[in-house]
Amino acid sequence: MLKKMPLAIQILLALILGIIAGLLMQNHVDEAEAYIKPFGTIFLNLVKFIVVPIVLFSILAGIISLKDIKKVGSIGIKTIVYYMCTTVVAIIIGLIGANLFKGFFPVLQTSELTYEAAESAPLMDTLVNIFPSNFIMPLSNATMLQVIIMAILIGFSIILVGEEAEHAVKGINSLNAVFMKSMDLILRLSPIGVFCLICPVVAANGGMILGSLAMVLLAAYVLYLVHMIIVYSFAVRTMGGLSPLDFLKGQLPAMIFAFSSASSVGTLPINMKGCENMGADKDVTSFVLPLGATINMDGTAIYQGVCAVFIASCYGINLTFGQMLTIVLTATLASIGTAGVPGAGMVMLAMVLTSVGLPVDGIALVAGIDRIFDMGRTVVNITGDASCAIVVSNMERKKANK
Repeated sequence: MLKKMPLAIQILLALILGIIAGLLMQNHVDEAEAYIKPFGTIFLNLVKFIVVPIVLFSILAGIISLKDIKKVGSIGIKTIVYYMCTTVVAIIIGLIGANLFKGFFPVLQTSELTYEAAESAPLMDTLVNIFPSNFIMPLSNATMLQVIIMAILIGFSIILVGEEAEHAVKGINSLNAVFMKSMDLILRLSPIGVFCLICPVVAANGGMILGSLAMVLLAAYVLYLVHMIIVYSFAVRTMGGLSPLDFLKGQLPAMIFAFSSASSVGTLPINMKGCENMGADKDVTSFVLPLGATINMDGTAIYQGVCAVFIASCYGINLTFGQMLTIVLTATLASIGTAGVPGAGMVMLAMVLTSVGLPVDGIALVAGIDRIFDMGRTVVNITGDASCAIVVSNMERKKANK
């Protein structure tokens, strides 16, 4: 029966069962962490294992299949412009929405708060670190921007070499097919992985969700939904030529996995498969989605806005228009500057608070339930990546038919 059931339904059922099991195990958090979470970690490790070769060989195969460096440049420019625009809109939605919810936010005690902000790298260091100095290190450390740069450089070289690289083209296409099949085998374990990942989180945080920060979480999740339903639906309808309902339905498996794993990079294989099923071109998804998983953070941008307004209200500070504009600019740049950093949301929030003179210690107010925020913002991040793949694919098809 399970074999006949679509994978999306299996994952959804696993998510529901995981939430129920987590609620039932709130008095047995240690057991959930000790005996259930390890199986989720094993599954996530398998997904992380396959992500680097999938990114490397899918981008290589995509660039090679285009056979034209100009076309790669065309896709790249459209992708970056789309990501920057949706990120700016996301921050604005976060700030406006948070101010509408502001009257309902609790005013928590801010005395004796401490939070050690992770030090963000200087801008030029970030730029330098995008480019690999070693062939093996980016692959072993899963430094995704460096892997993308490697794939682009090697892909361009193969195109320029021409016929002499024919054997390399066949080898890359064969390896891409092998790793795609490996990904397919791993994804069949998704229901088990989702159950084992979500259950301990609910067991540990279920009661906290109903506590004093419930309204802040509600504000964030409402705004996550608003951004996805309005911005992405408008984009895929007007520029992607796809029904918003078909888009959200096709995106469901990736959204469920992203929610349970809170990992944009880990969701990449499912997202790629879903986009191709919705009609996105394989050569476009192989470039757009890995790049988006690394630098596109619309959900995180909304989170910045909500948390900045909430923390300011707890300290009795009203943000001015100028400060809000600074938050928009800082968070947009930070979405690229913190690419590939574990716990990027917290690093970005520290940068945003510093930029408008808010106490970084205020992060301690939301740090305890950051995982709950993270689950929702990851869903928005990967859905934004998918919408970009649909839009860019449609635009490239129209351009080719002119």
